[in-house]
Amino acid sequence: MSLSSNNYCNLLKLCCQAGNHAQAKKLHCHIIKTVTSPETFLLNNMITTYGRLGNLRYARHVFDQMPHPTLFSWNAILSVYSKSGYLSDMQEIFDRMPRRDGVSWNSFISGHASCGLLAEAVKFYSLMLTDGAANLNRITFSTMLVLCSSQRCVNLGRQLHGHIVKFGFESYVFVGSPLVDMYSKAGLILDAKRVFNSMPERNVVMYNTLITGLLRCGLIEDSECLFSKMPEKDSISWTTMITGLTQNGSGSKALDKFREMILEGLSMDQYTFGSVLTACGGLFALEEGKQVHAYIIRTELIDNIFVGSALVDMYCKCRSIKAAEGVFKRMSCKNVVSWTAMLVGYGQNGYSEEAVRVFCDMQRKGVEPDDFTLGSVISSCANLASLEEGAQFHGQALASGLISFITVSNALVTLYGKCGSIEDSHRLFNEMNIRDEVSWTALVSGYAQFGKAYETIDLFERMLAHGLKPDGVTFIGVLSACSRAGLVDKGHQYFESMVKEHGITPIMDHYTCIIDLLSRAGRLEEAKRFINEMPFHPDAIGWATLLSSCRLHCNIEIGKWAAESLLELEPQNPASYILLSSIYAAKGKWNEVANLRRGMRDKGVRKEPGCSWIKYKSRVHIFSADDQSSPFSDQIYAKLEKLNCKMIEEGYEPDMSSVLHDVEESEKKKMLNYHSEKLAIAFGLIFLPAGVPIRVVKNLRVCGDCHNATKYISKITKREILVRDAVRYHLFKDGTCSCGDFW
Repeated sequence: MSLSSNNYCNLLKLCCQAGNHAQAKKLHCHIIKTVTSPETFLLNNMITTYGRLGNLRYARHVFDQMPHPTLFSWNAILSVYSKSGYLSDMQEIFDRMPRRDGVSWNSFISGHASCGLLAEAVKFYSLMLTDGAANLNRITFSTMLVLCSSQRCVNLGRQLHGHIVKFGFESYVFVGSPLVDMYSKAGLILDAKRVFNSMPERNVVMYNTLITGLLRCGLIEDSECLFSKMPEKDSISWTTMITGLTQNGSGSKALDKFREMILEGLSMDQYTFGSVLTACGGLFALEEGKQVHAYIIRTELIDNIFVGSALVDMYCKCRSIKAAEGVFKRMSCKNVVSWTAMLVGYGQNGYSEEAVRVFCDMQRKGVEPDDFTLGSVISSCANLASLEEGAQFHGQALASGLISFITVSNALVTLYGKCGSIEDSHRLFNEMNIRDEVSWTALVSGYAQFGKAYETIDLFERMLAHGLKPDGVTFIGVLSACSRAGLVDKGHQYFESMVKEHGITPIMDHYTCIIDLLSRAGRLEEAKRFINEMPFHPDAIGWATLLSSCRLHCNIEIGKWAAESLLELEPQNPASYILLSSIYAAKGKWNEVANLRRGMRDKGVRKEPGCSWIKYKSRVHIFSADDQSSPFSDQIYAKLEKLNCKMIEEGYEPDMSSVLHDVEESEKKKMLNYHSEKLAIAFGLIFLPAGVPIRVVKNLRVCGDCHNATKYISKITKREILVRDAVRYHLFKDGTCSCGDFW
């Protein structure tokens, strides 16, 4: 090899390292002009350079112009096609080769393996053996074992293991590591250990591989023991431990390993920081997360897109949304993962509108969403009960093909369920090719929230019949359905089966469902006994649930007990005062009502003002009781007056128990006439075209009078009225409500 050829080869190598395609072509031109007969060695390097730069046409042109290609030349162009996945061109070169060696066969097999073509790779591996076992080397077995791992083909892996022993490659570390990896990925950790223990020599890669396998199988103690015995550890060893511990829910141990890694003075990559930040997020360890952030700032990875996304995710999980926004805004480069981290963070922290805005900004920047991003923004629309925007994202899912992903389909089933379109939710569910536990739970929860108790229970039984395992959320849906329908014994059976048959430990929400189940049915003494036998005290919702039923059944004694317990738990919660006042008012005990009001005033407790809103022409119209701030107030109040007259003709009688003031009956009726949901419904009747359902959202529970009045309004106007209150949906149609009398 001449000195000039060597120099040219070094320059080509530099072009390749820099990814400078233009410079490589200039150098090629210079070689053509100055070198009369380029040496084969130089041309081989040129083929490799063009291949690595992705210019297969130039690589093939150089090869075709070679006067005397050697076996190395044939292997060079074969390798270019193999690594690029151009299998037909690779086949053509392979068939034309005048002679083949182990490198030729390995490139040919590797090309098929890289494309996941297991059958073809096995076929050519067998032909390679027929051509002569001398062609086999450690790369052959490593390639085939990696393919077995990716395809989860353990039987083939065992056969290859036999060949490895037969042909004497069992002591090669380069072969041992993928063999350990193959067995551990298949869950055969004992086989992986046997291979590891049988190796006469082990390097750090093999240790790292087995540690990864142990952690993948959840064997934390074994992985820690092996890690401690390692003769030497590199950055990958430490990162493997940190990542594995985080994935196994041992975030505290992961943080400890990260601190030890710092003390060792080892360099850290994006995966190290990504894993430790995930651990901080999982532990809600904001201070530790800030310390990691400060450490990252001192490294060159501060602008790394992977690390930036992990920081956004960590701050969101620690509920420090402003810090997450700060990191996100400072990121010079963002990909779909970064945008999704911010979007999901907003959604998880209750900022659903901001989540939708981020999604729109992402699209304006030309970043295409993946299934997780689209599913997340649809979930935010569900939380907002924004059917219009959700339907637009449904259209986008259909147009992009992302509807086929179960994440997106599940989110849409949930969206329509939460927005009160339970028929659309069920239709989407039926159209899904694959359904998982989340799909069934979404539909069960949708029917439960809609008050359709028997449909909820039927769905739940069908879910069990399909062999799917319900989770805690599924049981919340079915238990609340039993409560709506007054199926006390059935609810108790489900509660017991949740623990005994499904191994689910009840949380507060499940206990609250049983409190609701008993107290709704008027079994208040049973509800009291159940509370006293609970492993922990009810939360505010539990006490308020019992207190609400005490109001319904006019039980002062248990009502006082529930109110006092709620006050002790949350002194500033107005629910105890309001609900107990309702009980006293129903009994005509106005002095007690006055005392409660005085107590509220003295302690600075304020009742959350009720408000209702309705969307019309992309604008949200908000109403409060007796509200006259709307420019359409005159029309709204006139509409309500006409409706009230027709309702009375139909037999409507105002429910005075909803008024907690000792005033004349005529005044009570007047106070009931202009509750916020009635104003919103009247607005919808005026402006929404006939046939379009009226959708109203209320921040508090619908009172008894409004619930009754809306049934009459739906009958008189022949309109569907959907009201989503703080607890559930109410679909009013032809004088009935979907939840019956159990609102």
